[in-house]
Amino acid sequence: MAYVRAENGQQTPAQSQSVVRHPVTEFAATSVALAAGIVLLTMLMPAVGPVPGGVALACFATGAMVSGRALQRSYPHAHLGVCNAITLARLALTMALAGPLVAGVGPSWVVFSVALVALALDGIDGWFARRHGNASAFGARFDMEVDSALALILAISAATTGVVGPAAILLGVPRYLFASGGWFFPWMRRDLPERSSRKLVCVAQLAALIALQAPILPEAVALPLVPLVLAMIAWSFAVDLLWLWRHRR
Repeated sequence: MAYVRAENGQQTPAQSQSVVRHPVTEFAATSVALAAGIVLLTMLMPAVGPVPGGVALACFATGAMVSGRALQRSYPHAHLGVCNAITLARLALTMALAGPLVAGVGPSWVVFSVALVALALDGIDGWFARRHGNASAFGARFDMEVDSALALILAISAATTGVVGPAAILLGVPRYLFASGGWFFPWMRRDLPERSSRKLVCVAQLAALIALQAPILPEAVALPLVPLVLAMIAWSFAVDLLWLWRHRR
């Protein structure tokens, strides 16, 4: 190990010669690598040209910048951690789906597969966070916002190109409507307790939206799927709203 002489005459490790990593730097480097991955992925998607691919890249860049600012403000750990890198990868996969959406690609196995991978990675990031001691409020919020963005993109895709029509959009907007309510009702801004049923409903919501991207999904299955899952979402939000109302100040 190299040493330098300190002011008191003692030798100390030459820390200036080591590479000091910071979570924001790690986040930025991971984002750049994933941006290159989005370019490659959209190039491999059928019917997705340069303009839709550019939109997907711009959406990812915007999401990464917003998330990076939030990380800089509130992330408590010294390293980004595998957990947040996985969530960032989920954001990249989600925004890559904006390419087929802009291109007007209907139900396809490519969209289905990319969305399925994004859903499969959900939960793995949380496991890594707990295992490596990198759990944080930022990570939980980051994961939730990626889920919401994935649901919204898939809902718009199903509403504009699928057999269920505009009703599918209702599966992608509840989280944003709930967040908007906090602007008008301060009691809705309180942090909610963990609830396993909420997570199950979220998985059911995303699974249904992914199923709607499958070209072989029969209309007889697709049409009743939307109101069924929408009822589950409405119940889940009703439970949260009731809890918030009872604990208002």
